[in-house]
Amino acid sequence: MKSSIRIASASGFWGDLPRAPVDQVTKGSIDYLVMDYLAEVTMSILQKQRMRNPDHGYALDFVHVIDQILEYITARGVRVISNAGGVHPEACKEAILTLVKERGYEDISVAVVDGDDILGKIDALVEGGHQLENIDTGEPITSVRDQLTSANVYLGSRPIVEALDQGADIVITGRVFDAGLILGPMIHEFGWDFDDYDRIASGIVAGHIIECGAQASGGNFTDWQEVKDFVNIGFPIVEAFPDGTFAVTKHEGTGGLINQMTVKEQLVYEIADPSAYLTPDGVADFTTLQLQQSGPDRVRVFNIKGKPPPRSYKVSASYKAGYKITSTLVYSWPRALGKAQKAADILQGRAEQLGLELGKWKAEYIGYNGCSENPVTQEALEREFEEIQLRISVSGMNREVLDRFGKEVIPLVLTGPGGVTGYAAGRPKAAEIVAYWPALLDKSAVEPRMRLFTI
Repeated sequence: MKSSIRIASASGFWGDLPRAPVDQVTKGSIDYLVMDYLAEVTMSILQKQRMRNPDHGYALDFVHVIDQILEYITARGVRVISNAGGVHPEACKEAILTLVKERGYEDISVAVVDGDDILGKIDALVEGGHQLENIDTGEPITSVRDQLTSANVYLGSRPIVEALDQGADIVITGRVFDAGLILGPMIHEFGWDFDDYDRIASGIVAGHIIECGAQASGGNFTDWQEVKDFVNIGFPIVEAFPDGTFAVTKHEGTGGLINQMTVKEQLVYEIADPSAYLTPDGVADFTTLQLQQSGPDRVRVFNIKGKPPPRSYKVSASYKAGYKITSTLVYSWPRALGKAQKAADILQGRAEQLGLELGKWKAEYIGYNGCSENPVTQEALEREFEEIQLRISVSGMNREVLDRFGKEVIPLVLTGPGGVTGYAAGRPKAAEIVAYWPALLDKSAVEPRMRLFTI
């Protein structure tokens, strides 16, 4: 057993800082590189891409990342774990193996973790008594069955541990819970039991802290002015120990900031009950843990308590929920807010005159209430703003109706208040709305799978 391991985060979402993975493997010593690509809406985007091209459905950027760091995987023994497989881990694996072969590398093994995609099994699950009720509304999933675009369970870390136990250099997963990417190597290296709930909780907390990339090392930080160097921001690293304690740190000489507050802000990110953070592998009690600033850009985390895991997996499904149009125009001084409000009134009047059946309608005045719900008062109208950006958002179930509405926006340039600009983008077009459907599914209905491949 190693006395400690270093697990480096290099991505908090698909589209994160491109140089982060290379920085993490070149600027210091690490054992594992983990990359989280999957937000809830990402699964739907990937499913659409797979429908257009059966060889897609995964985070294509991941292949380029591996190309950049292959030499470090072989020379330094860095192992890579990522949920870049999206809705098509098999295709992602094929792309990686092809790349490895083209670059002339040998003895690199790639593991695929799947079994999370249940979109094609919805009817059978419902017939078997799994109604997949919406956690928020209680509605059965059959109410949106024909509109479903993706449905995946959040698997636990067991298949990741199995892949590492069998020697995988690169582990590609579909939908596993985010922190599982970090928990997996801790269980593998330290030989933890899955019923050692305190240690499992420690791995969950460690994963939760670094799963969002640089959000734990100064990015998106309330006290952003304390961060000395955003340009060269360093992504976080967990240095983990067999007893379940760990430190959050980053490579020496990189930018960003790691202190108790950056860690605390990430701890409370996207959680419900802090005493019961639910994951497929265990329940972590955030109210028990303690933090200690143990050095520059180093926070020690300890005294974490855990409980047994729930009997269900969480399901993340998405479905088509109509269409939307968003468009903007900028109105200048004088009386900028009044002009923008008048333009919104004109648009609404013309839509009613045309008999367009629209759903939700919202007019926002950026520069006055773009980040709030403040109504436009007479007092506000009498204030002089240098400029106001009108942002109109409209939804509906009919794409053609929304596209017809979109044709009314640009004519405001010559048929509405003067002093307008910002219309170079032309007519806005309707875009599909993808809505989120959270549900629970008994673990007995899901079979996680791990397969190992080499050249």
